[in-house]
Amino acid sequence: MSQLFGLLLLLAGIYFLGQNIIFSTYYSPYFWRNLPAVGSVLAIMGGVTSLLFFRRQTGSFGWALLILGIVFVFLSGGVVLKPTSLWSFMIAFAALISGFKLLTEGRLRF
Repeated sequence: MSQLFGLLLLLAGIYFLGQNIIFSTYYSPYFWRNLPAVGSVLAIMGGVTSLLFFRRQTGSFGWALLILGIVFVFLSGGVVLKPTSLWSFMIAFAALISGFKLLTEGRLRF
């Protein structure tokens, strides 16, 4: 039961943190201006695929691809962060962390 509650808290934390992040795309007539955006999509897809299907063989390479993809997202300028209050950020982050701890360990330690 605690793992189900942890999953719900994890999803709620992701939802409330994701409310203030906007991913945007734009069309550019020059192919070299979209390279970081294309690279980020390919790196994230490769990282998720390697972590889900080839965990033993390419586990650390999958994490490296995910980190590289996230860096490329921010370099492409396609991420807009809306302002948020410290209170809502703290509640969302606490729900995210406590949900993850409940999901993985089954209990919270203070």
